[in-house]
Amino acid sequence: MIFTESLRKNQQFQICYKNGKSYGSKLFVMYVLENGTDRNRIGISVSKKVGNSIVRHRVKRLVLENYRLQEKMFNSGLDIVVIARPGAATASFVEVERALMFLGNGLNIIKK
Repeated sequence: MIFTESLRKNQQFQICYKNGKSYGSKLFVMYVLENGTDRNRIGISVSKKVGNSIVRHRVKRLVLENYRLQEKMFNSGLDIVVIARPGAATASFVEVERALMFLGNGLNIIKK
């Protein structure tokens, strides 16, 4: 990804949860917080409620790939945390794409 790094530390996730804006859909919840840089940082959280390790990793890959393909549409300087809901386990590539764009529009982080 050109403009994006990963959120890796629990503290970074907790700051985004506590101070960020959130918006939800049937498949995901997205938290967004400005980070004061010119790069985005994305973190993906998929709990065991979604499925076994194979399913959880598939959901992470789908979210990351959809974000990578649409990366230029998102504003820069954001910490983005995507939390998968159990319905994401059976979602297709297109459904994940629609859900991420819906959440981005709902939080006003998509460039016009």
